[in-house]
Amino acid sequence: MPNGSRDNSYITHLECSSCRTLHDHSRAQSVCTTCGQPLLARYDLAYLREKFSRDELRSRVASLWRYREVLPVLRLDNCVSMGEGFTPILGMNRIAGEIGIGHLMVKDEALNPTGSFKARGLSMAVSKAKELGFGELCIPTAGNAGAALAAYAAKAGIIAHVYMPDDTPSAIVDECRLLGARVNLVKGTITDAAADMNRQKKNWFDMSTLKEPYRLEGKKTMGYELAEQLRWQLPDVIVYPTGGGTGLIGMWKAFEELEELGWISSKRPAMVAVQSATCAPIVKAFEAKAETCGFWENAATVASGLRVPKPFADRLILRALYESRGTALAVPDAEIENAMRKTALLEGMLFSPEGAACVAALPSLAQLGITSSSSTVLVFNTGSAYKYSEILSLAARPLSAQHSVH
Repeated sequence: MPNGSRDNSYITHLECSSCRTLHDHSRAQSVCTTCGQPLLARYDLAYLREKFSRDELRSRVASLWRYREVLPVLRLDNCVSMGEGFTPILGMNRIAGEIGIGHLMVKDEALNPTGSFKARGLSMAVSKAKELGFGELCIPTAGNAGAALAAYAAKAGIIAHVYMPDDTPSAIVDECRLLGARVNLVKGTITDAAADMNRQKKNWFDMSTLKEPYRLEGKKTMGYELAEQLRWQLPDVIVYPTGGGTGLIGMWKAFEELEELGWISSKRPAMVAVQSATCAPIVKAFEAKAETCGFWENAATVASGLRVPKPFADRLILRALYESRGTALAVPDAEIENAMRKTALLEGMLFSPEGAACVAALPSLAQLGITSSSSTVLVFNTGSAYKYSEILSLAARPLSAQHSVH
């Protein structure tokens, strides 16, 4: 139970995702001090199951903070928020009919502050950093996570150091600078950006994906939300663009917590990780039935958020895929651009390249028998296409030759 020092969270401890070593949540933590694997926040769910009903959510604010009891920030006055979360779920009937899927939906994360799902994780992580008293934060990023850190750090009055590849979309680089972050452009991928950050960082708290425990807790709220928005019935299949994989892992954690709370049944969706064919370490590992993935050499893709040569949380991503009886698929960049075009023309939505990768993967899911004419399928658009002006230009070029869609 919460004590007098908190008015919000029922967090009890942090637990290693591999060796199960327990860690104190009231102190700054990075990875497991025993084995170096990611830490997971744990809550007094048994107490909450007895004392809290999901019906109480109805009167709460429409943001991720409606789930505050299962989030790690102890006091509400430490929450750094700009209204993130509770993004809409929209039907995609025309594309569903074309592919032969019973019911196709998208959860549109582009409507978050800073234009991507990264706002969830960074709102949570910056809030916790504020609570723990940090004055400077750092992050390696493919783009959108850096923008989200810059925004939430600015709101919290904390200095942000952002390291990103020098070919990150220019709109995102400018966004980070405008928000006051100290931007460092590095030749190569997010892996190279991380290496440069680690050489230069001083007394900064590292906000790298799953090298602190709290970005995951913000991302898991996607799982809570979709369950609530779908009246506590999960879809048959969830299709998710996978770079670092925090969102996929977070949702899988959320479903476990929701079942422990008694809010959903034991039924789980098949989780599908989608990557670019030119950077697909998780797909390669999944096809080999491996527990971890190798490093993907010469990673390059129009979907910058998918250009992660080796996710730190590869064990957890693959575990969720295996446990859910899901799969991992790679799609060529040309198909990603075509899917951006298709979602615009058929559904009136401008998907980010990462979100479009999920749409590009749908025909393969039907061929594999994972989806059918009776399936309920949810894809994620993780960000706004407006941040990718260079890719938008490429995707729009063929439109001049298309005057109508039939």
